[in-house]
Amino acid sequence: MTTAPADILQQIAEHRRRRLTEMEPRDRPAVAASGRAVDSDSKAGSFRAALGAKRGRAIIAEVKLGSPRLGSLVERIDPRRQARIYADNGAAALSVVVEPDFFHGSYELLVMCKEASGLPVLAKDFVVDPRQIEWAAAAGADAVLLIAALLEPDELGRYAERALGLDLEPLVETHGTADLEKLAGGDWTLVGVNNRDLRTFEVDLDRSIELLPELPAAALKVAESGITTGADVKRLAAAGFDAFLIGESLLLSDDPGRLLRELVA
Repeated sequence: MTTAPADILQQIAEHRRRRLTEMEPRDRPAVAASGRAVDSDSKAGSFRAALGAKRGRAIIAEVKLGSPRLGSLVERIDPRRQARIYADNGAAALSVVVEPDFFHGSYELLVMCKEASGLPVLAKDFVVDPRQIEWAAAAGADAVLLIAALLEPDELGRYAERALGLDLEPLVETHGTADLEKLAGGDWTLVGVNNRDLRTFEVDLDRSIELLPELPAAALKVAESGITTGADVKRLAAAGFDAFLIGESLLLSDDPGRLLRELVA
């Protein structure tokens, strides 16, 4: 297992910007360029609707093939099998990490998992350029992650508007008061609080619960990361969270189906 360096969020974002700067304006990932998006009748709002239907116990189960903290999971995880297990055991939706250099992801991975599961899918990336939103839509995603810490308030609003224009639901991820201030005046319908500080990878569920009253009242509220047990889900649901994005505990479990059933229950 590898150890994540301090301020890994900014390192990933800077690397993403550099890679995007080096690309030609018309360059696109293979899936987006080929138009091999999953055929779907889903529109903007279907991801949110799937969470709303299981409000208080809606699990967004994550597929990723590695992370700076864990190293590579490529040899451990069969993404198609993992996605099917999630669908068969009560997940409301999927999160698929598409960032290639630190998380071993791709848009092909997103297509693969959506085909295998039939669930609505969140494209989880470190979005610093509107092209990433367009690629997520072209690959068949139903929602896209926008990390407030990486964007200025006007950028956050523009990117969310662009996502909605492409039938993608924006899930805005926050971690602290400074992030929440960027949401002022916006009509946000899906807001997450990451229990893990992406600068240091430290987890604190109490911090997220403290922030909950500051979230937009009308938004579905998603607790993200660091959730390992049914007791964690129960505690966060009791505090007022509607949905729960869970990755590592499911990916590292010897029986992810059983664990997911416990989390859903």
